[in-house]
Amino acid sequence: MALPKTPGVYLMKNKAGRIIYVGKAKALKNRVSQYFGSQNNHPVKVRRMVENVFDFDYIMTDTEFEALVLECSLIKQYSPKYNILLKDDKGYSYIKITGGDWPQISAVKQKDDASATYIGPYISSFSVTGSVDEARKIFMLPDCGKKFPEEIGKSRPCLNYFIKQCSAPCAGKISREDYNESVASAIKFLKGDSADVIRELAGQMNEASEALEFEKAARLRDRINSIKKVNEKQKVVGSDVREQDVFAIAQAEDRMCLSVLRFSEGRLRDSEWFLFNELDSLPEMRRDLITRFYSMGRNIPARIAVDGEVEGLELLNEWLSHTAGHKVEVVIPQRGRQLETVNMCRSNASQKLALSLGRSGRTTAALDELARILDLEKPPVIIESYDISHTAGSDNVAGMVVFKNGLPYKKNYRRFSIKGFSGQDDYASMAEVISRRLNRYVEEKDSGEGFGVLPDLILLDGGVGQVNAVLPIVRAMGFDIPVYGMVKDNKHRTRAIASDGGEIAINSKRRAFTLVSTIQEEVHRFAISYHRSRHRASALSATLTKIEGIGEAHSKALLKHFKTVSAIKKANIDELCEVRGIGRDKAQKVYDYFRKNVDNT
Repeated sequence: MALPKTPGVYLMKNKAGRIIYVGKAKALKNRVSQYFGSQNNHPVKVRRMVENVFDFDYIMTDTEFEALVLECSLIKQYSPKYNILLKDDKGYSYIKITGGDWPQISAVKQKDDASATYIGPYISSFSVTGSVDEARKIFMLPDCGKKFPEEIGKSRPCLNYFIKQCSAPCAGKISREDYNESVASAIKFLKGDSADVIRELAGQMNEASEALEFEKAARLRDRINSIKKVNEKQKVVGSDVREQDVFAIAQAEDRMCLSVLRFSEGRLRDSEWFLFNELDSLPEMRRDLITRFYSMGRNIPARIAVDGEVEGLELLNEWLSHTAGHKVEVVIPQRGRQLETVNMCRSNASQKLALSLGRSGRTTAALDELARILDLEKPPVIIESYDISHTAGSDNVAGMVVFKNGLPYKKNYRRFSIKGFSGQDDYASMAEVISRRLNRYVEEKDSGEGFGVLPDLILLDGGVGQVNAVLPIVRAMGFDIPVYGMVKDNKHRTRAIASDGGEIAINSKRRAFTLVSTIQEEVHRFAISYHRSRHRASALSATLTKIEGIGEAHSKALLKHFKTVSAIKKANIDELCEVRGIGRDKAQKVYDYFRKNVDNT
């Protein structure tokens, strides 16, 4: 099918004629042709999509803006399999107060009890759930679901009672009158009357103090302080822009998480997150995610902050402004409070992604941060790190450690003995090791294990010199693996990351700094422990080569068999003859040597 070089929308279809992907293009011919050229540059999901394309169609538009509007409409209509689709499961939420003499407060999605009282509806379940949790803790209300008064006195208090987060009505630790007073204050707090609640509690505290009920006064004081802390917390996680949404993406392997924080009146009012598989580059994905999010009927604020580059930013601003009916600007914060807010949003995405993958949120965030610092396409799954160890050029060895998903993967640790030369040359040693490792990949790549797996990132213990010694070898062998050095300060602590163009400071990037420091310490430990074992073996071997007729090969064979020189000393001639290459004549010489030296001591 001949395609025009005009703006428009293209529709990819499978054998059944079902639309599996909708995209827009500034020039239809150029964009569609990219899918059917070389597949090596496409992500896995795009390659899979192209494999399922049986036919395609297109719709021309007058402008790229019209193409974007039409693309959003068609995606909403057809929900194509390979487009980013954000599941819209938001509904109304309510605060439920049960009836009876012992009312309980909870967050619910629907009205399901005619005898209960409801506050709401609220659009944000995030706000409702968070507010109810805070109210329960402040006013020490139960969250266990037990029914009162039926279950009063039938159980012992749980942990929440002892950490002062529940008044334990189940164990009869609070009267019905005091309990209902707490519920009434909690309802006022949930309705936003914090100031009135604090005034009422302060009055009750003064009355209790005058009546010498100091324990009750202290309890009321703690409640007032808790409310003030909640208000302060809301300010801390608030925004210096009164109305805005914040978008950030976290990546791990082929999975991504979008986190959206929504601020109103300077406070965090809602939080949403979405998991999906990787499809396009990050700039394209940010554009698509923003258009998908607001195509679901979300209110569009005047300002939207994002965590990185957005493809077609001017066009996106135009579409958002058109959809919202007022001017909308997408910004990429670079410093100050706004950057902190974006980083908080990204941390939230990392945590959600980590939970979905069964990982640590801290590790996922560290890998994501490292990828951004080094400008990698995605967070590295496999990191290999190398260090050289020797004593003035003798017993020259290298250690290779592997970190998988940010954690040590000791199964794939490897040790190297430098063979290409003798003496001290860290650059040549590192070059030899990397060359041997990559050659092993060529030999074993079909295995998919050990050396048969390429790393996503190589970290060398050292600076620019080590990087410049290794990088030409990696490129000459046809590999596009990022290579960086780990630079230490004069106290042997990680200071920066070295590239072939200089150094990148990482001290201010706490998560990435901790991860790189851990890797550097581990590879140093592994390399030096191997060197020490080799050095000890060399010293022992040197002792044995003093015996007439025992050379390097014989000494190694003896040590391999007996493990220690002490064991060799104790061996009789028959036991020494069991060693390969040691005949009775040599065994006699070894036996006599140690007996002679023992007699002389």
